[in-house]
Amino acid sequence: MHNELNFSGGPGALPDTVLRQVQEAILAVPDVGLSIMGISHRSDWFASVIAELKSQLRALMGLSDDYRLLFLQGGATQQFSMVPMTLLHHARHPAQYLKTGYWSGKCIAEAQLSGPIETIWSGADAGYARLPTDEELSFSPDAPYFHYVSNETVEGLQFHRIVGRDDVPRVCDMSSDFLSRPCAFDRFDLIYAHAQKNLGPAGVTIVALRDSVLRNAPDNLPGFLDYRKQIEADSIFNTPPVFAIYVVLLTVRWLRDIGGLAAMEKINSAKAALLYRTLDDSDGFYRSRIVGDDRSMMNVTFNLATPDLERQFLAAAHAAGFSGLEGHRSVGGIRASLYNGITLPAVEKLANFMDDFRKGR
Repeated sequence: MHNELNFSGGPGALPDTVLRQVQEAILAVPDVGLSIMGISHRSDWFASVIAELKSQLRALMGLSDDYRLLFLQGGATQQFSMVPMTLLHHARHPAQYLKTGYWSGKCIAEAQLSGPIETIWSGADAGYARLPTDEELSFSPDAPYFHYVSNETVEGLQFHRIVGRDDVPRVCDMSSDFLSRPCAFDRFDLIYAHAQKNLGPAGVTIVALRDSVLRNAPDNLPGFLDYRKQIEADSIFNTPPVFAIYVVLLTVRWLRDIGGLAAMEKINSAKAALLYRTLDDSDGFYRSRIVGDDRSMMNVTFNLATPDLERQFLAAAHAAGFSGLEGHRSVGGIRASLYNGITLPAVEKLANFMDDFRKGR
């Protein structure tokens, strides 16, 4: 029950079927006889895991052969540095970034250490309550790349369209909504997403990049931070997180078996619609700061009238078996994260709890 009602912002809940397979694998992986914790990353079995995971991801994402798939460490935070280290080498023009919330702000600060950066839009003055319209954005054809975060987990903002120019390399941090819905992934030149929201435990980050983004990469990068070296090593430049990668494979198989990304989007849309309806029908008891069109399907953020009432809400929710509903430490409030592993019945239970709590006040 507690796994079912885990609305944590990350690491997020995993499907029950995946958890049961992981439980078995901790003792002994089927057809191998060894615990997943003790299988060599140099084994033929793990090579087959990497190969299948690449194949499954290519099928889900519709990627052509000019994309490489990597399973790296360091989380999205390492990608904040690897991207500019690779793409800003000898840049004559600044890379363009959007500052739409907490994580894009972190990303920009890291990128500035590697070269010229231009923030072409910031939501800071508006308290990160909305995303930019197309009319507010001016993209340069000379930028070495354009970067944005598709879903801001802290604020609860999500792009429901692809932004940028198709003739400028488009880079996206999809950490918190990766594989939650169909997407024209082939319009991006580099995508990165850590696993611990929708795909597995912390420890592995998926990177999909087009060959062309590496043409002008510098030759003096440390091997661990060089995409080319990681490609040559097939994501085994050093000892990889075997356990985390295996769980991602189990989760991707689960996604395939439920009907792929279209089926996942249908479920996720129903979950988000139910919870936002609960907010909107509460006569202001639950208050969302986010402009309607920019609301996230992954992270529903809201406040109550006072911090004291929010503390009462969280205490009552915990007593009722819910976990992970505290807002991010930087903004407070309440946050319900509806990642792929959260079921619609679990969201129905949360909505009913919220209605009962409101009526009891």
